[in-house]
Amino acid sequence: MARKSKGTKRVLVVDDERDLAELLELTLLKMGLEVDKAHGVAEGRALLDESRYDLCLTDMRMQDGEGLDLIRHIQARRLDVPVAVITAYGSTENAVAALKFGAFDYLAKPVSLEQLRTLVKSALHTEEPAPSGEQESGPRMLLGESPPIKQALELIDKLARSQAPVYVTGESGSGKERAARLIHAKSNRCEQPFVAVNCGAIPENLMESEFFGYKKGAFTGANEDRDGFFQAASGGTLFLDEVADLPLAMQVKLLRAIQERKVRKVGSTVEEAVDVRLISATHQNLGKCVEAGRFRQDLYYRINVIELKMPPLRELGGDIELIARSVLAKLARQNGMTEPVFDPVALQALLRYEFPGNVRELENMLERALALSDGETIRQDDLQLNPSGSEPLGSADDGVGTLQDYLDRVEKQAILEALEKTGGNRTQAAKLLGVTFRSMRYRMERLGMKE
Repeated sequence: MARKSKGTKRVLVVDDERDLAELLELTLLKMGLEVDKAHGVAEGRALLDESRYDLCLTDMRMQDGEGLDLIRHIQARRLDVPVAVITAYGSTENAVAALKFGAFDYLAKPVSLEQLRTLVKSALHTEEPAPSGEQESGPRMLLGESPPIKQALELIDKLARSQAPVYVTGESGSGKERAARLIHAKSNRCEQPFVAVNCGAIPENLMESEFFGYKKGAFTGANEDRDGFFQAASGGTLFLDEVADLPLAMQVKLLRAIQERKVRKVGSTVEEAVDVRLISATHQNLGKCVEAGRFRQDLYYRINVIELKMPPLRELGGDIELIARSVLAKLARQNGMTEPVFDPVALQALLRYEFPGNVRELENMLERALALSDGETIRQDDLQLNPSGSEPLGSADDGVGTLQDYLDRVEKQAILEALEKTGGNRTQAAKLLGVTFRSMRYRMERLGMKE
């Protein structure tokens, strides 16, 4: 049997899409891990029998089988190997099935490398060294010494000791999910699942079965019993992102589940008890949604027992520099580069910028700047921002960036206007723009607008 190098973690990647397998391999190698690849279930089984691994990343659907087959193989041989599955976009039932079978987490395609790195570090209990002596205070760090960040971290510590529902508010990109994960990581539920659900990404006709599961034969295509998000998060934390996007009919069912601590699968005649810590979030003003009749007042009071407000980046003062340097150091490590320095003019431009997309926008901006820089210094031109923080929508030939920059600004403005007209309802906004919901979600993610 092949043995791994002493002290080096070893990962098995199983995917019949060779391009994706190579991308995963390169990312993991940059994290200092040893990697083996298998291009199918059979090859994956063989490698698991031959070698010892600390983690297995497997695609859900492959030509010769499923990722669940590998999970069964690992369990049958009592191998101590945590498994994470990669599912197709929108295949939430596959993700829930994998968690039920014993997977510790899942990733959705297209795979976010940042989420992949977070997942791997969590599974292997490893951390990349923090720059300048900074320490990561949870699975994903919340850096800063400014009063708003200190206040948020102090409240997170208190909330971790409680079981009360938490409502996290803040602008898009301000770190609401990071805060929720940190609450979970510091709580007595930390060894149990953390299940994150984007309420705006689930078609209305599938919501009940996705949240509560279903029985075999409940509807066409229900070929076996399936658990829902509540069952998958049992004993742990259920994070409902963009909770304001829930339709009123689903709000009624969610309220009952919270009150009774029981759920009934679609097609079942009996209820089953569930034990979850509920954390909700939205960038919308939920109080105004209640006033407008788009959100039930009784549900609002149930989920908003304690409110945690995540501050926007522009209010963090000198923390912007701290966060920017930390992000740049992380990006440089991931790319195998020496960390560049900020030109003083570029640094001042960052401090003046309004950051409408908050930390997510900063991360995207610095990733682009690193690619454009000479590798030693980040200059103002590399950042491609306006000192005032505004995003002018002039003509395509007015000298404001490239044609793609201009088109991106126009597209972003159109999406923001549609969301404003529909009160933040993404499904209705997509209809207003004449695109599918999936297309709209992809465009928002590409433009850094997705929380």
